[in-house]
Amino acid sequence: MSGGQAPPRILLIRTSALGDICQTLPVLAAIRRALPEAHLGWVVDEAFAPLLAGHAMLDALLPIPLRRLRRGGRGRGRELLDLVRRLRAFRPEVALDLMGNHKGGALAWLSGARRRVGAARPARREPSSAVWINRPVAVPAAHAVERGLALLTGLELPAGPVDFAPAALACGRGRTPDGEYLFLHPGAAWANKRYPPDLWGRAAAAIRDRVSLPVLVGAAPGEEALAEAVVAASQGRARRHDAPTLDDLVGALRGARLVLAGDTGAVHIASALGVPVLALHGPTDPELHGPWNAPPDSTLARRLPCSFCHQRMDEAKACLLGIPPEEVAEHAVRLLHG
Repeated sequence: MSGGQAPPRILLIRTSALGDICQTLPVLAAIRRALPEAHLGWVVDEAFAPLLAGHAMLDALLPIPLRRLRRGGRGRGRELLDLVRRLRAFRPEVALDLMGNHKGGALAWLSGARRRVGAARPARREPSSAVWINRPVAVPAAHAVERGLALLTGLELPAGPVDFAPAALACGRGRTPDGEYLFLHPGAAWANKRYPPDLWGRAAAAIRDRVSLPVLVGAAPGEEALAEAVVAASQGRARRHDAPTLDDLVGALRGARLVLAGDTGAVHIASALGVPVLALHGPTDPELHGPWNAPPDSTLARRLPCSFCHQRMDEAKACLLGIPPEEVAEHAVRLLHG
């Protein structure tokens, strides 16, 4: 990246969701590796900010209240003005839109950055949002991690090796459950990404019958009933583990021998931390959205004529329902003993 004598100021924009933020971490590591003196900031939704808090490679974290802004109401104007002030106060020379939609593009423009780098129109999630970008980059149809790294050509930087830099991630330290355990995370943002709790429970029971390690079922806020349903279906072979904060969740993921989940943030965080995972995929293609560089046994999916539609629906469909709990257990045991 060319420039003057002062260290460049670069603003990364990836506000959500948890898994997407995690799969963008190699971009941060690549920039820091190429430009060790750069001043790096990250714009993130305040709900996910704890994941990046204290990150050793970041100089500034800019949490923004996107959910509150979407709700509107009194005070929204002041919140918007405050958002713009904080973006401008960072004084970025470059804004890197890692989202490819109007939200990411508009934030790049609002930051006042002279160079606004992002995917070119054909590769954007919302093609019309290319209007916000003045340094478009051709991005290949590839895994999410590779698509993010491809944008570095717009900064004249090499992508280099993929590095999630797990030692730099401060979230979750000191909150690991005692002993060895498997961690099962049943929740997901899309209902059709959630393996049904009765099937998770049967899988947990089959695993527990074959290994001596306890199976902890994560209960995130609002997902307590889901976790209880998995525990009930396991006939007591699994037990609930409350994770009321993101820090608690990451701590539980850090200490697990194996993490089982759907295509959700928990599995991507675990993979980034170097924890073995087993991810069950329904509407999303594991080759494009699965855990990065995971062994073949680390993902399970059913390839049907309608597979990988990437459509949000209100319940699990045949692509998930067609994965037997016994197969989940078999793969989990194999990963544990591998």
